[in-house]
Amino acid sequence: MNPALHRLGFNARDRVVIIHADDIGMCEATIPALAELLDFGLVSSCSVMVPCPWFPAAAEWIRLHPETDAGVHITLTSEWAHYRWRSVSTLSPASGLVDQEGFLPRTTRQIQQRGNPDAVFKEASAQVALARQFGMQPSHLDSHMFSLKGAFLSVYLQLAHKLRLPALIDRKALERYRKRQALKMKEPGIPIFDHIGGAPNNGHPEDRVTILKSIFSSLPPGLSCVLLHPGRDTDEIRAITTNWRYRVADWKAFQSVNLKRHVQSIGVQIITYKTLAGTVTA
Repeated sequence: MNPALHRLGFNARDRVVIIHADDIGMCEATIPALAELLDFGLVSSCSVMVPCPWFPAAAEWIRLHPETDAGVHITLTSEWAHYRWRSVSTLSPASGLVDQEGFLPRTTRQIQQRGNPDAVFKEASAQVALARQFGMQPSHLDSHMFSLKGAFLSVYLQLAHKLRLPALIDRKALERYRKRQALKMKEPGIPIFDHIGGAPNNGHPEDRVTILKSIFSSLPPGLSCVLLHPGRDTDEIRAITTNWRYRVADWKAFQSVNLKRHVQSIGVQIITYKTLAGTVTA
């Protein structure tokens, strides 16, 4: 059984999930979308992208709504064609955090290959510090495009331990890291997720509720995180990304009464990272 869930009083058969809105502050459309989703009550958590242009507005909204379960979406990549952002800690190419155009690298592979681990730790720490400077009290850490997995998982664990915050790390990623490093690691003092999922960015956006109902029904026992990337339909989000339809579909689907009733009917238990914070032991 997942040790974190055991500490919280759940049993081995329980299906426990955090429903988590990523990429808040990436653009303006994410902020009113988040407000509506939290008001509807199915989404339980979110995280903000500190290097992005709309981060100050996102942080202000969260500061004015302190009940929000909000973390820092550690951002080491800048993937869109013409809408880019930079490191908050350095402009040095030697860090591996700066591409030829002066922005964060576009892909996880690029940052994994080029990033200096010390520079990555400093950047991640600086993003958390800036979030706090803007009045946030982060409940957790997670990683944009999962760029803190693989080669940087040790950095991720180190930062989570230093800050005593839960982080979105799944057991498969932890085991791959152990095998690659030939390590006999003790169980981390932070909760480890058994499953991470979310609706893919393919197929028909109008099928989002049906797909999500299947995802929730298929959740295994243990601790899961279901991710979404919500945004309202605006000219800005359409200009930024070709996958805007799926982001708008996430925003709409997680305000669906049909989906909410389904999740409630199958006995999935929804929690927050603030709940998980009580299980951090190191």
